Amino acid sequence: MNTTDHATPLTEGHPYRVERAVLAGVPCLLELPPKDSDVRGVCLVYHGAWAAKEGKLGVYSALTTHGIAVVIPDAALHGERQGDTPPGLNAREYVWDSVRRTVVEAPALLDALAGRFGAGPVLAVGSSMGGYVVQTLLQTEPRLTRAAALITSGVWQEPQVRAPELRAFLEAHRPLTHAWRAAPTPLLIASGEEDPVFSLVAHHQPTAAAYREAYADATGAFEEQNFPGVAHYTSVGLRDAALAFLLGK
Repeated sequence: MNTTDHATPLTEGHPYRVERAVLAGVPCLLELPPKDSDVRGVCLVYHGAWAAKEGKLGVYSALTTHGIAVVIPDAALHGERQGDTPPGLNAREYVWDSVRRTVVEAPALLDALAGRFGAGPVLAVGSSMGGYVVQTLLQTEPRLTRAAALITSGVWQEPQVRAPELRAFLEAHRPLTHAWRAAPTPLLIASGEEDPVFSLVAHHQPTAAAYREAYADATGAFEEQNFPGVAHYTSVGLRDAALAFLLGK
């Protein structure tokens, strides 16, 4: 594992540490409590398409004041990993190949984190494409204890995705038909009411309906929120709602 220390910033007046680390082959930024503080859990933070881990620095750093290590990976084919992109993918196939690869490598990443920090709660939050990753991990990764999927969708109707392995991934994990695999792990779905990418009617409402049905016997485990005036970005309100949910507040 290669690590590089960065300057020590503050969150809500409390110091925390930032490191770059390569864990199970995945380049990550880590936001950590001070060196004299224990790490009692981790939170995976997944960014959106055509973005990189650096864009999420500081967004969820308040978790470090609760002893949570914030782990921000470069999604597959993004950031430091753009050179891994195979030829011949169209734009939507690029997104879904990134999601598929990121999901596949998550168990090894969690193993590496457990080796460094020990066993503890595993939280996850993702925005847009990162929300695809989080929703899939809810189906595939039993170590997740709470999750938030923001400005995203569980509809997954992708006519431009034609590669057989990506079609198979979509059919195997589409939340609209597989939300039951996520329950009863606590989940927040939150959207902006002015989102031009994932409209409430076409995306949030059917996604939330599928999860409400799946979580019918898990009282209080599923929450949904809409934010007036918010488009396709993680607003302060969305961020604060995710933080509160992940911390069980």
